[in-house]
Amino acid sequence: MEIRYTAEHEWVALEANIATIGITDYAQRVLGDLVFVQLPAVGSSLAKGAAAGVVESVKAASDIYAPLTGRVVEVNPATVETPGLVNSDPMGGGWLFKIEVGDPSEVKELLDEAAYGKLAT
Repeated sequence: MEIRYTAEHEWVALEANIATIGITDYAQRVLGDLVFVQLPAVGSSLAKGAAAGVVESVKAASDIYAPLTGRVVEVNPATVETPGLVNSDPMGGGWLFKIEVGDPSEVKELLDEAAYGKLAT
């Protein structure tokens, strides 16, 4: 599994043509305790960079952007029911949604861990 990142503080775990997406540990720390998560509908098509959902904390609301073009194949209902899961396990059980990647060439535009680490300091 390959993990990549976006400048908007999302992580993308790639397995074949399926990308699992969530927010990074840095993002959840900056946002604070999450109280609301809205995810895209299964079956919906997302364009890279388009708003795909919302996470809301006691401090602020923040859009989640599609890091890649694709079709939503699964959402994580646990994060909707228990938004704090994103805080306690942002890169594990707190994942948000999965897409079937529509344009694999977009993957090379994502950041590797070293490049993301320079942003998240």
